[in-house]
Amino acid sequence: MAQRTVRAPGDPGRTPESARPAPRAGKGLAREAGKKLAIFAATLFGASVLIFVVTAALPGDLAQVLLGTDATPEAVAQLRAQLGLDRPLVVRYLDWIGGVLVGDFGMSPIQSNLPVISLIAPRIAVTCWLVLFGILGSVLIALPAGMLAALKRRHWQGFAVNALAQIGMAIPVFWGGILLVFVFAVWLRWLPANGYIPLSQDPAGWASHLVLPVVTLSLVQGAVLVRYVRSAFVEVLNEDYYRTARAIGWLPNAALFRHGVRNAAVSLVTVIGLQLSSVLVGAIVVEQVFTLPGLGTLLLNAVGQRDLLVVQGTVMFLVVAVLVINAVVDFSYLLIDPRQRGGGEAE
Repeated sequence: MAQRTVRAPGDPGRTPESARPAPRAGKGLAREAGKKLAIFAATLFGASVLIFVVTAALPGDLAQVLLGTDATPEAVAQLRAQLGLDRPLVVRYLDWIGGVLVGDFGMSPIQSNLPVISLIAPRIAVTCWLVLFGILGSVLIALPAGMLAALKRRHWQGFAVNALAQIGMAIPVFWGGILLVFVFAVWLRWLPANGYIPLSQDPAGWASHLVLPVVTLSLVQGAVLVRYVRSAFVEVLNEDYYRTARAIGWLPNAALFRHGVRNAAVSLVTVIGLQLSSVLVGAIVVEQVFTLPGLGTLLLNAVGQRDLLVVQGTVMFLVVAVLVINAVVDFSYLLIDPRQRGGGEAE
């Protein structure tokens, strides 16, 4: 029978709660995406201001560095005017950020007036390969090790994994790289100790030169991730759906992998996103150990030469890369966990 709604006299009537349309999930997803994009833009603006102000406040005078200590004050003042260093800081920032928005990072006076982007572009691939494989390797190490530590947390296997993770966290990146070079390059002579070969020139040589740097970065970062993975899966082991899967006959490993990975994914994605800055810092150190021509090497050389435009451009590129990956991590929350979308609540 059709449901009848009883209305009081003069009452225009209300739509029953069951007949009201449910909030659209797409609307909540779009709203949350808009908020995250606004946060991304505001963070990027703040980072650009901070980068420019900090580099501009560094001690020393670029014009004096270019002309040498014997230059006259008049010559220094003339070069400062040519470089635009005598303009107000706000004007210089607006000029710089306006160029950055269109991909123009300026011209490096230290590097024979070469475009800064031409110095950054060839080195992007080196750092990207190192960071990408470093993150992937650390996850491949941490995921099975963390699951084992969670399943065997009351046995010697769990204690052994935790002990190895503690040792890995205590080892500095540069020391681990030097140790691997001594074992696999100097003693066993299986792999090259340093240098880099582009992928387009020699794929086999490219891979062999990346093995030791990637393994160094993966082992150190993987040791950090193991503890977070273990904590995430220990929480899964205490959930009802895991106990139900075990009760119907699933083996511990299969039940944890089948039902626990997705439920622990939000925590793991969060940790991986937070570890990205550490991976970039580790990549800079690894590039120095293995003499890789990446962004870290370019940045350190530019700091030593006081090439501020290269420093600003390189740091800005790294910041944008970190913010973009963090934005991807934030958006992945919306796909992994529908509760993050905000569409399940009534307006």
